[in-house]
Amino acid sequence: MEPQSLFSGFCSNSITPLYRNPQNPLSSSPPSLSYPCFNQSKHQVSFEIQYFLSSQRLRSVRRLLCKNSVEKVSNLVSEKEGSKSWVKRKRLAVFVSGGGSNFRSINQACIEGFVNGDVVVLVTNKHACGGAQYARDKGIPVILFPKTKDEPDGLSPDDLVKVLREFEVDFILLAGYLKLIPAELIRAYSRSIFNIHPSLLPSFGGKGYYGMKVHKAVIASGARYSGATIHFVDEHYDTGRILAQKIVPVLANDTAEELAARVLREEHKLYVEVTTALCEDRIVWREDGVPLIQSKENPEEYY
Repeated sequence: MEPQSLFSGFCSNSITPLYRNPQNPLSSSPPSLSYPCFNQSKHQVSFEIQYFLSSQRLRSVRRLLCKNSVEKVSNLVSEKEGSKSWVKRKRLAVFVSGGGSNFRSINQACIEGFVNGDVVVLVTNKHACGGAQYARDKGIPVILFPKTKDEPDGLSPDDLVKVLREFEVDFILLAGYLKLIPAELIRAYSRSIFNIHPSLLPSFGGKGYYGMKVHKAVIASGARYSGATIHFVDEHYDTGRILAQKIVPVLANDTAEELAARVLREEHKLYVEVTTALCEDRIVWREDGVPLIQSKENPEEYY
């Protein structure tokens, strides 16, 4: 069977720091916008500068992004090591709901040059989560999605697609994002959205299986092995095509916390490995629709 190469490419929000990442000169985030904002608590009121982009200011920022042609220089292609071929540096969007440890691993790998890409925007459903704060600290724009009672400034699915395209996002990486991805985004980024799950899918996946609930279910089942799975995202929870997996043992006296820590260590390594392959155009499709990763060392081998 002859595999066919996958190529994808597409071109902010409520609480969005828009400024260039000082640690990553290759990043091409949009320029900074700052507005004064009051923070009030029961004990004090403070005045500070916050960086944000509301949905109402979306149109003006689009004009600003169009003018910022100088930033395009950072999106120059990079040469494959040991090859005469050239691969465009990919632009990544990461979605998180919590601390974002996988997001941090991927971003650090980009900064250190292991990944031929840059995290250019973070999407979250919780503006105060650890992953969002890390993004702000690193100068990565933060988008709030979806719009809910708790997060009334979140974007609609259509506006989210528009903003991601304006950031020229090539691939979307879900890293502990607990909301179902809307059909509008699935259609706009077909075969370009990936998720990592803390079990060996298709076991212990689907709605309600997330975080510690997965590891408790694995231990209760008596399974001797668990692990991490990276899969393509479709319109359901954890049902997309499996791309890569890493296996870890389940020990006789494991607690859910111990198993979770063991799996998470493998998640960090696996997601960076897959993102590296993705940004080097090494994801291919078998004729029967199964995605494979092409070996960098031996292009005739797939796994």
